[in-house]
Amino acid sequence: MVHQYKNNGYNIVLDVNSGAIHVVDDVTYDVIELFEDNSAKEIIEKLVDRYPQTEIEEAIQEVNELKDNEELFTEDTYKERIIDFKKRQTVVKALCLHIAHDCNLACRYCFAEEGEYHGRRALMSYETGKQALDFLIANSGSRRNLEVDFFGGEPLMNWEVVKEIVRYGRSKEEEYNKNFRFTLTTNGVLLNDEVMEFVNKEMSNVVLSLDGRKEVNDEMRPFRNGKGSYDLIVPKFQKLADSRNQTNYYVRGTFTHNNLDFSNDVIHFADLGFKQMSIEPVVGEDDEKYAIKEKDLPVIMEEYDKLAKEFIKRKKEGNGFNFFHFMIDLEQGPCVAKRLSGCGSGTEYLAVTPWGDLYPCHQFVGQDEFLLGNVFEGIKKQEICDEFKMCNVYAKEKCQDCFARYYCSGGCAANSYKFHGSITDAYDIGCEMERKRVECAIMIKAALADDSE
Repeated sequence: MVHQYKNNGYNIVLDVNSGAIHVVDDVTYDVIELFEDNSAKEIIEKLVDRYPQTEIEEAIQEVNELKDNEELFTEDTYKERIIDFKKRQTVVKALCLHIAHDCNLACRYCFAEEGEYHGRRALMSYETGKQALDFLIANSGSRRNLEVDFFGGEPLMNWEVVKEIVRYGRSKEEEYNKNFRFTLTTNGVLLNDEVMEFVNKEMSNVVLSLDGRKEVNDEMRPFRNGKGSYDLIVPKFQKLADSRNQTNYYVRGTFTHNNLDFSNDVIHFADLGFKQMSIEPVVGEDDEKYAIKEKDLPVIMEEYDKLAKEFIKRKKEGNGFNFFHFMIDLEQGPCVAKRLSGCGSGTEYLAVTPWGDLYPCHQFVGQDEFLLGNVFEGIKKQEICDEFKMCNVYAKEKCQDCFARYYCSGGCAANSYKFHGSITDAYDIGCEMERKRVECAIMIKAALADDSE
């Protein structure tokens, strides 16, 4: 399978199965487009009015060589491996600890209902958090590096317990030959010097929730009294980012139907001095005013193109930043494990509620049909985990002809379920945006490589 597209003056050809990427001239681009369904003679006949015959013949030869070298028009050699994938042994690598089902903001798009997750407000006890780490250690096999995300609601509303859980994890590392990598996601309201000091010592990563420009952020992320949060949190985020030498954190925003010009929000992050950032499309029902609609997609595609060009410009000027969706590793090609396992939700990655219940990920929390068990008694519904083992690009019909399938690994199971009632379907609007982001990311690599030559 081959995907071809033009972006920012580059002719880009992606061989989907091998991951090989080629930046080609116009004649080679057109030859590749005709290659599979036409003989060499037919290709020459169709292109000779546009290019000299010798150039067409040279291009045909080059394409044949790429095919022979398995860099173009390659076969998928991994599909057959999926047959027994459900039977594979898995280990738990990561937990999302819902340390607080409560929040001090009232974000208008919050899927967690201001931290309640379709249930009740609650804070995780130290005992439950301790048991969660014990569960992770016991179910992680020989894997050494284990991920633990402190999530909410707002984790800093239960800060003392966060610290206690971290200390407990550190006390067990040598005994069990484990290395805990802790992450904190925060809205910044309660961020202070004491928190920053501990975070910088113990947290491998910090996620800072900020939606962009002041007017955008304050519209969607107000306090419960309606007052905006921007002025309070931005100076704190800047201080934290600088204290971590602008690494091992990222500012994470959400764009909605109300700010489709989100490239300006990313650029605003950069102008504030942040170097690590992401801004995600909101996922909402069509009847929500903030929800992204299919009719919004042309504008969104233009925004990604605009952002990609600004990204390149600033990188070349020596004032670049990292944008999560443009960070694609093209050196190693698509990872086989990722092809077959996706994000790992429900198998390698689990969410833990304040009272210790286990769910496939944070977005399934509160949905009884996805309750897997608890950290005290373990997994009780293995059949659900088995279904998540099969949640991959080969199980999803919509992925079969998608060039981006090995970069997103089938997309988000929760979004698929939300819109189609099945974890093996796909969130269509999300797929369109993902394809565009992948195209932009590859183009950026081409542009920066071109500049370095």
